[in-house]
Amino acid sequence: MGPVLVAVLAGAVRFWHLGRPRALVFDETYYAKDAWSLLRLGYEGTWPDRKIADPQILAHPRTIPLSDTGAFVAHPPTGKWVIALGEWMFGLDPFGWRFMTAALGTLSVLMLCRIGRRLFRSTPLGCLAGALLAVDGLHLVMSRNALLDLVVMFFVLTAFGCLLIDRDHARARLAAALPVGADGRARPDARTGDHAGTGARPWRLAAGLFLGLAASTKWNGLYVLAFFVILTVLWDVGARRVAGAGRPYRAVLRKDLGWSVLSLVPVAATTYLATWTGWFLSDKGYGRHWADGRGGTYSWVPAPLRSWWHYEYGVYQFNVGLHSPHAYESNPWSWLVLGRPVLFHYESPKSGRDGCHTAVDCSQTVLALGTPLLWWSACCALVYLLYRWALRRDWRAGAILCAVGAGLLPWFLYQDRTIFSFYAVVFVPYLCLAVTMMLGALSGPPGADRGRRTVGAVAAGVLVLLIAWNFVYFFPLYTGQTIPYADWHSRMWLDTWI
Repeated sequence: MGPVLVAVLAGAVRFWHLGRPRALVFDETYYAKDAWSLLRLGYEGTWPDRKIADPQILAHPRTIPLSDTGAFVAHPPTGKWVIALGEWMFGLDPFGWRFMTAALGTLSVLMLCRIGRRLFRSTPLGCLAGALLAVDGLHLVMSRNALLDLVVMFFVLTAFGCLLIDRDHARARLAAALPVGADGRARPDARTGDHAGTGARPWRLAAGLFLGLAASTKWNGLYVLAFFVILTVLWDVGARRVAGAGRPYRAVLRKDLGWSVLSLVPVAATTYLATWTGWFLSDKGYGRHWADGRGGTYSWVPAPLRSWWHYEYGVYQFNVGLHSPHAYESNPWSWLVLGRPVLFHYESPKSGRDGCHTAVDCSQTVLALGTPLLWWSACCALVYLLYRWALRRDWRAGAILCAVGAGLLPWFLYQDRTIFSFYAVVFVPYLCLAVTMMLGALSGPPGADRGRRTVGAVAAGVLVLLIAWNFVYFFPLYTGQTIPYADWHSRMWLDTWI
């Protein structure tokens, strides 16, 4: 019941006035229109310049100036298909193109409650993790706008949950295979640890499917796949060692590596390719017939696949070569401390208009900014988790750090590329898990006395209340509410936020 209540709270703030502002906010101008094109054509068609197309889409009566000429796009289709589902249900308007990200954002809160419950073996801690995600500003903003990164976050989180379930099931099967002594207790056994199988692992196949969907939304999902393959191998090694294997790495190589690599990677790759079905079936998709009639070394490969590969290579060249300066670009070094949030939308309503009831002008903004106290607490929590993983060998800390690293570290490879801090929404759930684990530790170990537990619980409760207050304080900046200019300026805690 607790996770459902937390999810209801999250959904209430994510769907509240979802159609406001009535505009194509930031990169919605690309993804909302591409989603509609996929819905109508099966591939991304061509739109006029945004200064022409956007007002026509938002006008009454509406005009949709879509051409069936294939357009070059920088990202795979899955995330836009997700957005298109909302447009299919509610039409090409702000509520329609934001509906699915709001729904996935709400569902991700529910999922994190359950993931936290499985990770920490505590329903209250699981609900706390979900509640922290519910009150994170960046997650809220990305849930209320039709961009792709929230969709990547959802699929990655789903895969993470599937791998946790797979880990528990595999270890249970190994434990069941161990010999039982006269006292009725199972003990480690070298033969069992080295040779016992773990049976079918459907949850790992499901993880491969969701990681393929993540990668087919944005390519950074490929890095998450690589990190998670390593994570599952290490989990299998740990399970074999606990079961008594004399050479756990060799045992994993013989018994588990196929499930670790040959399920995750091929399933993800097949899923990725399948998401391009609309383009393969089209006749006018961008570059669809590039390889028709061409010879060369790889002429034995079917022309549609060669055309697709050529298109993918062009997309890769575009993405790694994107160096256009932008006022709100930032370096990944600054993301965790919220050095440079991204302004998605800003208007300055005049006094007496658009909800501005003051004698001076007002501000109306949508700022992709994480809840500051939550993120700054997460920086401390990550240091604590490094200690837990490196010195205490806590597998939970390692799993959370792996997921954070998968979302953050690859961006350091692209120091010259134009990148933005809202990409960090992919690892926000794991920051919430990190803070939850730190708060759980504040109450002390199981044997701590009552006074120690009371002090720790009060300290944890105070921090949670401060984070919730911080979210409420910044809420107008996340949702495009009209507030006095002085109130907006008082919330600009750092000069780099302006």
